Amino acid sequence: MSNDIKIRKGLDIKLKGEAEKLISDAPRSKNFAIKPTDFHGVTPKMVVKVGESVKAGDIIFYSKYNEQVKFVSPVSGTLKEVKRGAKRRILEVVVEADAADTYKDFGSKDIESMSGEEVKQHILDSGCWPFIKQRPYDIVANPDDAPKAIFISGLATAPLAADVEFALGKRKEEFQIGLNAISKLTTGKTHLSIDKRSASFFNEVKGVQMHKVSGPHPAGNVGVQIHHIDPINAGERVWVINPEDVAIIGSLFKTGKFDATRVVAVAGTEAPKAQYYRLKIGSNVKDVVGQLPANVRIISGDVLTGDKIANDAFVGYYSNTITLIPEGDNYRMFGWLPFKDNNIPSMSKTSLSWLFPNKKYTVNTNLNGEERALVVTGEMEKVLPMDVYPMQLLKECMVLNIEKMENLGIYEVAPEDFALVDYVSTSKLEAQAIIREALDVMIKEVG
Repeated sequence: MSNDIKIRKGLDIKLKGEAEKLISDAPRSKNFAIKPTDFHGVTPKMVVKVGESVKAGDIIFYSKYNEQVKFVSPVSGTLKEVKRGAKRRILEVVVEADAADTYKDFGSKDIESMSGEEVKQHILDSGCWPFIKQRPYDIVANPDDAPKAIFISGLATAPLAADVEFALGKRKEEFQIGLNAISKLTTGKTHLSIDKRSASFFNEVKGVQMHKVSGPHPAGNVGVQIHHIDPINAGERVWVINPEDVAIIGSLFKTGKFDATRVVAVAGTEAPKAQYYRLKIGSNVKDVVGQLPANVRIISGDVLTGDKIANDAFVGYYSNTITLIPEGDNYRMFGWLPFKDNNIPSMSKTSLSWLFPNKKYTVNTNLNGEERALVVTGEMEKVLPMDVYPMQLLKECMVLNIEKMENLGIYEVAPEDFALVDYVSTSKLEAQAIIREALDVMIKEVG
C-alpha cells in the first residue's frame, strides 16, 4: 500500500544537456580521494600513514568526536598524499590505486538472523556508516541515537539530476538486501518515496512504507518528503540515505565487500558526452570527462546544490551527478530591461520564459544581478512547499536568534531545501549558506 503526496509549490527548471540513458564503464583513475569536507562537522583522525598500502574497505581515518564512525578506502592501493589547508585542516586523502582492487573481507551476513545492534555494528565496521545522514542538521548520523524513522528518496527532481531508477536498474537484489538491513536500525518505519509515474522495480520492494510523489522540484528532496510524511520536532531524529548507497550496503551484506561502485550521470551542455558512467567513489573527474576549457564550470552535484570543482579534482562522496555548464563570464548589455532576453528561465514575468513552459534552456553561472535589499515579494514562499516562512526564518538565521529559529522550523530544513530560494530571490541572497551557518550554531548550542 502506498500514500500519495502531491507537491504544488516549487519550480521545474528545464535545461538542455540531459544525460543519455546509456551506462558505460569510466576509465579507472590512477588516483582516488576521500574528502573530509564532504562530511560536514567531521574532524578526521588519520589511521594510515603516507606510503602504506590499503585494501578496499581498510580504514583511512575516523571521526575525532565519534571513533565508531570510520571512513574507508574505496580502492586498494597506496596512500599517496594527505592534502592540508589552513590550520593543517585535512582537505583530501589521496590513494594511488592498484590496477585491480583487493578487498578487505567483512564476511557475508544473514540479515534475518541478526539483531539491530549487530546490523549497526557491521555497517560501522565496514565504513558504510557515513552513507547514513541525520535530520535535523544534515550531518552524518550519530550511531548512538535512536531515529524515529528512516527516509529514502527514490526520485530526483533537480535540474539535470541523475535518474535514480535508471542508475539502480540492475541492482534490485542489493537494494532489497540493503533495505532489509537498514530497516533494523529503527523501531519506526522505513519510508521510500518514488515517482508517482514510476514503473520500475521500486514498486516491488518489500518491508517499507511506500509513498508516490508528484509535483515540481523540490518534490524529490527528502526534507520535503519528511515534512509531508512525519515532520521533525525538537529532540527528534530521523535518518536519511540515498538509494544507491542502500545498494552498496546491500552488497556489503551479500558479498562481505565494501564495493564503492556508483553510477554517475555526466550532464550539461558542455559535457563531451552526456551519459551515465559506472565508477568508484572518489574518482578523478578528468578521467571521466577529459580535459575541459577554462570557461566550463564543473559541478560535483546538480546546478542548484552542487560544489564547484577543478578539472583535476575528485567526485564528491555523495555525488551521483557531474554537471558541466558555461561559466558566467559574459555580460548582457541592458540586461535589466524587461523582455530583453527570452533565454533565461525565470519565475518573473519580466522574462517571456513563462510563455514557453516546456522549452529547455542553455544556462551559465551569471547571477544576472547583484546583491540587493531583502524585501517582501512572496517569491520564496512560491518555491518552498513546507509550512515554513522562509524569509522570516532566513532573517532570524542571519542574526542567529536560536529561539525564533526553533519556532520558525529550523529543525525541518537543510540547505538543499533553500536552493530554489537562492535561484528565484531578487535579493541574490546566499540562502543555503545562511541556513548551513545557522544549523552549525544549533548543533553547538542545542545539540
